[in-house]
Order: sequence, then C-alpha cells, then structure tokens
Amino acid sequence: MAEVHTAAPIRDGYRVVPIVRGILAIAPAIVITFSQDHSVALGQLVFGVWAVVSGVVVGALALRFLVDRGIRWIFAVQAVLTAIAGILSLIVVPDLRFLVVLVIAWAAATGVLELLAGLRAGRRTSASRDWLLVGGATALAAIAFLVFPFDPVSIVGLLGAYLVIVGVLLVIGGLSLKGDGAPAEPAEPAEHADPRSDAPRSEPNS
Repeated sequence: MAEVHTAAPIRDGYRVVPIVRGILAIAPAIVITFSQDHSVALGQLVFGVWAVVSGVVVGALALRFLVDRGIRWIFAVQAVLTAIAGILSLIVVPDLRFLVVLVIAWAAATGVLELLAGLRAGRRTSASRDWLLVGGATALAAIAFLVFPFDPVSIVGLLGAYLVIVGVLLVIGGLSLKGDGAPAEPAEPAEHADPRSDAPRSEPNS
C-alpha cells in the first residue's frame, strides 16, 4: 500500500492534459469577450457547450494519464459533474437565476474535488500545484457568483473572466510541468531476458 502514496500519480506526457483543458477554457472566454450579446441565453449556451466538451475530454484524459486510483476517480467524478452541468445548461430554458445556481453548485463541487486531488498528490508531482491553484480559483468563483451583481451582463462577464483566468493558469502550468510522471509502459525486467544471451559458450572439442 505504501507504493500508492509514493509513486508518481501521473504518466509521462501528462502535460497535454492541462494544456488541452486550458485551450478548452480560453476558447469560450474569447467568444464571450468579443460578443456584444451578454444575455443569459449566450451564457447558458457557452457554458453548456464548454462543460459538455470539457467533461468528456477531461474524463477520457484522466483515464489515460492518471495512475493514482484515487486521483483518477476524483477527476472522473469531476468530469461527470461538469458534463451533467453542461447538459442541464443546454436543455433548460435560459434563466438568470438558474444559470447562477447551476454555476455556483458546479464550481463549488468541482473546485473542492480538484483541491482534494492536489492535496492527495502532495509533493509526488508538480501537477499538484496546478490542481490546487485551479481548484482554489474554481471554489472562489462559486463565492464570486454569490456576491456579484445579479444582472446578465455581470454574470456572463464573470463567467468569461473565470474561464480565461483558469485557461491561462492551465496552459502555463502544462508548459512548465516537470517530467515527473511514471512511464507509460514499464520496462521489461532483466530476469525476463533471454538466458541464452548470458550463458557461457563452450569451446569446441579439438
């Protein structure tokens, strides 16, 4: 059991995960920034599409690049919650109160989950720092949506600001991530090598 808490919780090549997550977050933030329509309908559409795509992609990448079973489950649950929030955002009639409640519930749940992943990983990987940063930012976003002015322009603008901040953090974190992951495929043990290669060669009889 000690191996679970000392081995690297991620595989080599994990840096692609935060970079993809960051790009997925920055894309809808750009849509909100350059759109003159900051209506509730736009907010729910952008959040819904982003959440569904992000949930599916992050869930798949978690299964591929996370080694630690507990952390893998944390991100799998986070991905499912994100996808469900996205689906609800897309199918429910646009309503400001619903959007705010949905985003607060999603941000609180997924933020705490990512914080737990960072705490569980500890110093075993530098990715834990990014999990703590993004988890903290997402949990703080839940509080921000509670106290921000209750009008469509402010709420949709805050959503765009959150996405661009988290997106930049993730991309920078991915680019600066150290190669401290576990190898994707373990090397073949030496004892499995061909025993004939080390066997002494007998001299032919003269």
